[in-house]
Amino acid sequence: EEQLTSVLEEVTENTKSLLMLDELLLQRLSANQGNLLDDAELISVLADTKAKVVEVNEKLTSASEMRESINEKREQFRPVATRGSVLYFSIVDMSLINCMYQTSLDQFQALFDKSMDVAEKGFINKRVGNIVDAMTYLVYRYINQGLYERDKIAFKLIVAMKIYVTAERLSGADVALLLKAGASLDISTAKPKPFTWMSDTAWLNTLALSEGNALFRSLPEDMSRNETLWFEWYNSNEPENLAVPNYETRFGDDAIGAFYRTTLVRCLREDRTLLAAIKFIRQAEAVEVAGGQKLPAMGPKFVEPITDTVEGVYAEMDNQTPVIYLLSAGADPTDSIETLCRKKRKEISAVSLGEGQEPIANRAISAAVVNGGWVLLQNCHLGLEFMDTMEDLLEKIKENLHADFRLFLTTEPHPKFPIALLQSCTKVTNEPPKGLRAGMLRSYTVIVDQDRLERIETDEWKKLLYALCFTHSIVQERRKFGPLGWCIPYEFNDGDLQACINFLEKHLYTGALSWPTLQYMVAQAQYGGKITDNFDRRLFQTYAEAWLTPATLSQQFEFNPEETVAGASFDHRYDIISSGELEDYHASISRLPEVDSPEVFGLHPNADLTFRVKEASELLAVIVETQPKSRAAGDGPTREEIVQEKTEGLLEAVPVDYIEDLTLEIIDGQGGLGVPLNIFLFQETQRLQIVIDIVRKTLQLVQQAIKGEVVVTEDLIRSINAIFDAAVPHVWLYTRGGDELSWLSPTLGLWYNGLAQRDVQLREWLDGGRPHSYWMTGFFNPQGFLTGMQQEVTRANAAAKWSLDSITLFSEVTDMETKENVRSAPKEGVFVHGLYLDGAAWNRSDATLVESEPKKLFAALPVLYITAVAKGSAKLTTVDYGPFGGYVAPIYKYKKRLDKYLITSVKLPTREHRPSHWTLRGLGLLASTE
Repeated sequence: EEQLTSVLEEVTENTKSLLMLDELLLQRLSANQGNLLDDAELISVLADTKAKVVEVNEKLTSASEMRESINEKREQFRPVATRGSVLYFSIVDMSLINCMYQTSLDQFQALFDKSMDVAEKGFINKRVGNIVDAMTYLVYRYINQGLYERDKIAFKLIVAMKIYVTAERLSGADVALLLKAGASLDISTAKPKPFTWMSDTAWLNTLALSEGNALFRSLPEDMSRNETLWFEWYNSNEPENLAVPNYETRFGDDAIGAFYRTTLVRCLREDRTLLAAIKFIRQAEAVEVAGGQKLPAMGPKFVEPITDTVEGVYAEMDNQTPVIYLLSAGADPTDSIETLCRKKRKEISAVSLGEGQEPIANRAISAAVVNGGWVLLQNCHLGLEFMDTMEDLLEKIKENLHADFRLFLTTEPHPKFPIALLQSCTKVTNEPPKGLRAGMLRSYTVIVDQDRLERIETDEWKKLLYALCFTHSIVQERRKFGPLGWCIPYEFNDGDLQACINFLEKHLYTGALSWPTLQYMVAQAQYGGKITDNFDRRLFQTYAEAWLTPATLSQQFEFNPEETVAGASFDHRYDIISSGELEDYHASISRLPEVDSPEVFGLHPNADLTFRVKEASELLAVIVETQPKSRAAGDGPTREEIVQEKTEGLLEAVPVDYIEDLTLEIIDGQGGLGVPLNIFLFQETQRLQIVIDIVRKTLQLVQQAIKGEVVVTEDLIRSINAIFDAAVPHVWLYTRGGDELSWLSPTLGLWYNGLAQRDVQLREWLDGGRPHSYWMTGFFNPQGFLTGMQQEVTRANAAAKWSLDSITLFSEVTDMETKENVRSAPKEGVFVHGLYLDGAAWNRSDATLVESEPKKLFAALPVLYITAVAKGSAKLTTVDYGPFGGYVAPIYKYKKRLDKYLITSVKLPTREHRPSHWTLRGLGLLASTE
């Protein structure tokens, strides 16, 4: 580049010389009064000019040749610029995922320049490859340290896909297929599924694969021809590591084949998507670009586990660049920073920001700038006004900075945190360790030390101390299983464990141990003080009753479940040791398994499948957020053309309007609005009509906006983006006030199928009278449906002086498997179908709850009979719920187990296990598994 600049400067100077010579010659010619041939000086000037012109032209020719040579060499470095562009825009994409992931162009430029310095020298092609490899890894390490764990794989996958799309080895359509699969397809209008062993979602994904990629065009037929092999692959534990029937030789062993394998795994076994994606990144070692040149892409070093220590962060710091630690629940870098400070023999001033702390922070910084101290500003999200001034403050003190000055900040993510400050700092995430082993080791390092261990010399103290720490790790780690673990993911922290230990210590000092008191203080007061959901409170109480009992002190006690599921891998004994030495506990904890079996939490092994599906869904949703919002990639139809075509099909499928007068006339024929369930029916038709109107209006406006006939509003842009991404437009789901307008579905196809099914149920009710069995999932207000039923039962028993206050719900699982088996409606109450067990299965022959089948997350519950009975009725006590009594299972509208989605609770028979077993399993009933 310097040589090219020099050549361009020389060309400019020589061009100027030519112009000056021309000007001088013209002046002499115009000034001459006599015969030109007699002017000896003019002839001399002409000769000099001619010689100069020849010399300058030679120099210009030489410069032109040199410039072409330099440009040719520059062109050989174009892959470096291309990779830099891919990396930079991948970094920009990450800011769409989390507002704290802000990186400036200057920061990236510094990494770009550094890669030139650290890359190994060599001939041009080798040098280019070395720079690309060094730059990719440098940028990955720098950005990776500032990402939360859940987003790290997303960043790597985004970079890998961009590299191959830019090299035209993959297309935008390939990426879209991986992210969306069959989300836009509707099971009711799609080609019928020929396999009973495959889920509806997997079948829709299969159809999308066959339609969207030529490689998979014959996939449905291939499955039919080799159904046995595909069934085995589909049900295997690690399909991503097995040969794919019919396709193994087509995939090959390169990165493109690994990407297509990942796409297939994502479509058929979503729970293994993350592992398949990691395998793709590992195999993506090189990419062939235009001209046949192979460049480094990613590879094994990008998927190796890395820990960013405070020492490593400090080694990359300078006195002008602060470090921001992004906090998460249960983790604080303060101790590590202060320990490092002591090792470096420096002074550190720690200031926790909040009201009135800004002057103290200012003084601390001013002092440290002069004496070379360190400053730690904690909880900066509580001092955003001070953060707004931080950039100017850092700019002012730059000139007088002591070489040893260092500034650390800690903050939780906040949308109003100054972007300029984020872009001028190094970002590092700080998360608590994952897994029981890491959690226990933390407890026996940070909270339990040798001094605490020796405060009471009894085995009782040491064993209960271990039991409390184990329970603490269990309830923290259980959050990873989503709603199956806790209805609400509570942020239990070290303070909760500390309070329980302090209580236990004082309690043991005062006298004999009271087990009910200990259980109450732990489950109801300390941890229970944070629990707001009654079913979560029941769960924690179950843990306390199982692990904080006299049995805990026996030599035979272990945290393992009494029974393990047949075929499940569970071979470690989680016992309690009693020792007076802290090292013995560390040694015992280090022997705990690296991967925790769900059964130690009391969950079914299928919970691991739930966890993996949750991880994969979150990963795909995150990457979808980063996709371009302008037009489709490649030579295919534009984004607008795709949306236009999709809206035409959706408009055709919009249900017919409900005419209010006509609806009332039909209801009058069925008893009128004096009948409670008729009022409910009328209200449901009104709600559905509102949804139909909004859907139709949105689709029409989207079409008009694409044609340029209406002004494009923010709502319309969001709706267009949602339809393109096969997601449900926000205006279809929620009102302006944020209330739920319709029903929640993860994809547009599933939501639209739900619209059609709801319409069918209401029209059949209107046209054919009350159904024998109700699909409660299809109601906007299922609680209102049950209330209407209770009112009707109460009126039917008016002679017995029943009232709404004197009755309660009664339920019973029937032996009718589906609604088709229901021949007639019950005399009182209702039959309900379409409910699913989450965390268990149902045995029809024994009428009891049983363990889930392997890899089947949900099990259909037979038709449920629900009615109302008088409180204290003999019916409530004469039902056979099994030897342990029944299990009270909540019914939720969705997989999200929040109070606002709770419909009611029912009692289910359990003959093989105690109710506490199902409590730990997280058993609940769902109206929808989407």
